[in-house]
Amino acid sequence: MSLVLGANRAPVRPTPDGWAPRLGGLASALLPVLERQGGAWVSMRPPDADTPLRQSYPDQNPAFEIRRVPLDAAEYEAFYEGMSNRVLWPISHYLIELVEPDRTFRDAYRAVNRRFAHAALDIARDASSRPTFWVQDYHMMLVPEMIRQGMRDARIGVFWHVPWPASEVFRILPSARQLLRGLCGADLVGFHTEGYAENFRESARDLLGATIEGGAVVLDGHRCRAESHPIGIDVDRFEGLARDPATAEAADAFRADLGVEQIVLGVDRLDYTKGLLLRMEAFERFLERYPERRGQVSLVQIATPSRTGVPAYAQLKRDMDEASGRINSRFGRGAWAPVRYRYQSFGQDELASLYRAADVAFVTPLRDGTNLVAHEYATVSAAGGGRPGALVLSELTGAADYLDGGALAYPYDADGLAQCPASALDLDDDRRRTRRDRLATAVRQLDVHGWAERFLASLDDAA
Repeated sequence: MSLVLGANRAPVRPTPDGWAPRLGGLASALLPVLERQGGAWVSMRPPDADTPLRQSYPDQNPAFEIRRVPLDAAEYEAFYEGMSNRVLWPISHYLIELVEPDRTFRDAYRAVNRRFAHAALDIARDASSRPTFWVQDYHMMLVPEMIRQGMRDARIGVFWHVPWPASEVFRILPSARQLLRGLCGADLVGFHTEGYAENFRESARDLLGATIEGGAVVLDGHRCRAESHPIGIDVDRFEGLARDPATAEAADAFRADLGVEQIVLGVDRLDYTKGLLLRMEAFERFLERYPERRGQVSLVQIATPSRTGVPAYAQLKRDMDEASGRINSRFGRGAWAPVRYRYQSFGQDELASLYRAADVAFVTPLRDGTNLVAHEYATVSAAGGGRPGALVLSELTGAADYLDGGALAYPYDADGLAQCPASALDLDDDRRRTRRDRLATAVRQLDVHGWAERFLASLDDAA
């Protein structure tokens, strides 16, 4: 069985020595599957990229093809920056006030989805055996139905990486019914949690008049299953990073450079769904409430640049700059800075050293499909030795449904959130170790390689 995979980004990146896999995420999970089964990966090529439209990978002994769909500047702006990131992203995270419905966005989204579907079908028609299509995420909601129209007996799966909102929220979109119908062309749609799957089924029932049979949506005679398939991380890789002596050395150097007794760590993309401003305000209240901890604790907040072309993200960066400056000006003294705010990208090895150095991971998104930072932190803390770390995790993340051992927090409760660092920092080592071990066990069971195998097995059954 060959696999035709559709995803927004290609799984490889150029390096001075050729091409290398992207670290983390889908590339870690799906490259081994593609190399074993053969097939193709269909992705977008932005207007400023000079990557090849067709590429065999790996260079030596190619196992599959990468097919890139080129977008011009107008298409990219309307499809990616517009419909994907200014409409579908905020609605999925319940941030209705940030949705910007625009007919130009919808038209471009349909046109680009059609090109993705045609590219996937072209590859499938050249295959020697019946292929499996696996579409990833909200960038390609119309692709399953378009593939079904071109190949009636296609085996089609979708994985939805973000939350699926309640039916009454999703229906706000002018194109809600068309988008839903597009996804219902699949045989299986996977979500991180059963709650998201249930929201999807209810949306199909309420907006399309579909029949719900158990966990499946039946529409126009076609049966589409909606299931929970929570994704994880490459556990072996992060355990290896945690045990690397260079990681321990970098963690020790980082703690020495900060010159504080305890470190609270946040690692996020700079995204309005991550609750960054509320987290900064909560830490400010923490310093107000516990003056004896001033000079002893610092919040290290990593904010990876993201979607810099979207106005809401540019505003968030200005707000974060102002908040970190205000807190440091108000409370800082001598060499101690209450907040160490870093607006930059970090590699996995660098993140592992930060995870190992931190006493508490402060993971408090307003909404999140899952949250892989929580997985990474738990794995590094368990494998790295030293004092066990503690996890504060938003109850509005998908990860809160299945990671046992974190202290759950409500991100909109400023006073409650301000209490969380103190409670986590004060946990004794035995309780920390017990909670950390429960977290590590749950993360191991959700390893990303097992996720891919489980999803494809369920897709075979559904189809």
